[in-house]
Amino acid sequence: MNISTRSGLAAVFVVAIAGALGPAQSDGSNENSSASAQAQKQDGQRALRTREFLGLGRQPDPQLASNGEKIFGPTCGFCHGADGRGGTGPDLLRSTLVLDDDKGELIGPVVQNGRPSRGMPAFSALTEEQVRAIAEFLHMQVELAENRGTYRVQNIVTGNTRAGEAYFKGEGKCYTCHSVTGDLAHIASKLSPLDLQAVELYPEARSYDFGGTHPPRQVTVILADGKKLTGSLKHLDDFYVSLEDEQGQYHSIAITKGVKAVVEDKLVFHRKMLDHYSDRQIHDLTAYLVTLK
Repeated sequence: MNISTRSGLAAVFVVAIAGALGPAQSDGSNENSSASAQAQKQDGQRALRTREFLGLGRQPDPQLASNGEKIFGPTCGFCHGADGRGGTGPDLLRSTLVLDDDKGELIGPVVQNGRPSRGMPAFSALTEEQVRAIAEFLHMQVELAENRGTYRVQNIVTGNTRAGEAYFKGEGKCYTCHSVTGDLAHIASKLSPLDLQAVELYPEARSYDFGGTHPPRQVTVILADGKKLTGSLKHLDDFYVSLEDEQGQYHSIAITKGVKAVVEDKLVFHRKMLDHYSDRQIHDLTAYLVTLK
């Protein structure tokens, strides 16, 4: 895989390939409608997680922002551009006043009183509600610019379907762990092409878009006297390992000299393949998985 593909895909928020997904849709228009709704839901959840990660603050109101767009264009767009990104006037998305504003309390006085010394006229005829809508429109533009979770990749299905199927059943050895009639059945009806490709490369983060959780990881602790304890891993750091055995008993063990914790890694093959995939193989495999509806 070349560097540009690896770095581009590394930013993708990944989901599980199976597990907590809902049932597949039947066919026809209902399927298309459901797939579209599911894709919108995934996009919304991805954007929400990204904004929480970046600490972007309050989420703008889409309806109020839409109302504000209709007012901003004819009122402010001739100087600041239709999207507020600047024209003869400054880029408002970089304005500290806009960034510090919450619900129009800072933007409002400037809009209504103007800044005559800088050539900005006053718009005193605008109501408080209209000014609030303009402010929300600007906050939405900032959100769309800063929140990478709102970005959408276009035309990702560029590979060869037959080549992808041959890779799945041959060189890629995908069939040794996965089945198109089992865990991958109807997977293209549940995940978008973007998420399908993400799953191929980074399957460890599991089903957050669908309310799922990570499956328990197994750990075997080898004590200094050679005795072994095996169970579901609860915690592991440089000093302690905690697990719950088959009887439900909880163990917390200090990692001292002679104590070793071996964690099961079912995705070791996927990790190794990251250094071997070619760009073409990735896109061919995506093109094949997209057909599994």
